[in-house]
Amino acid sequence: MAGMSAVEIIGIAASVSLLAGWRLYLCIFAVGLGMRMGWLAMPEQLRSLDALANGWVIGIAGVGAVAEFFADKIAWLDSAWDAVHTLVRPVGGALLALALIDAGDPAWQVVTLLLGGGATLLTHGAKAGTRALVNISPEPISNVVVSSGEDLVTGGALVATLASPIAAVVIAVALVVAATVTLLFLRRLLRRRRTQLDA
Repeated sequence: MAGMSAVEIIGIAASVSLLAGWRLYLCIFAVGLGMRMGWLAMPEQLRSLDALANGWVIGIAGVGAVAEFFADKIAWLDSAWDAVHTLVRPVGGALLALALIDAGDPAWQVVTLLLGGGATLLTHGAKAGTRALVNISPEPISNVVVSSGEDLVTGGALVATLASPIAAVVIAVALVVAATVTLLFLRRLLRRRRTQLDA
């Protein structure tokens, strides 16, 4: 990542952390493969996190990505998967952010962990809430359509993020806005539903 500005590096870390809220294992697989193939340089101070480039980690993340791909297509199994990963995804997103940012200062490492985990939790909350709403729909096809859309967006955004730091910044901003709008919409919908039930 030599030659990149701080904004570009933070954009890459933020984008990957935000995308991990949708597809954690795919993000670990992509970042690990990127490091192993030399597409992403590892900061000198954080060489201990080059474990992401380990063949076993890449392989296990690949298996997890395939399992997540299929689990996410089945109504209610996807919500159960999301519930379990409410703890897993923020930790994974925080570690991905830390692996990408050269944080020599321990205080900056803590900030990176908190922001990375928070970003992942933001998109995870939007995803889990949306999928729970889709699951109450009577027809089964909407679940597959929404999940496939998430697959395409995550895959395309990951490729763009790893290919261009400028694209990463744009993607990070777009994901934060989209997740925030989604959560606000879900909150309003939930309030309206409660009002209807009370009436």
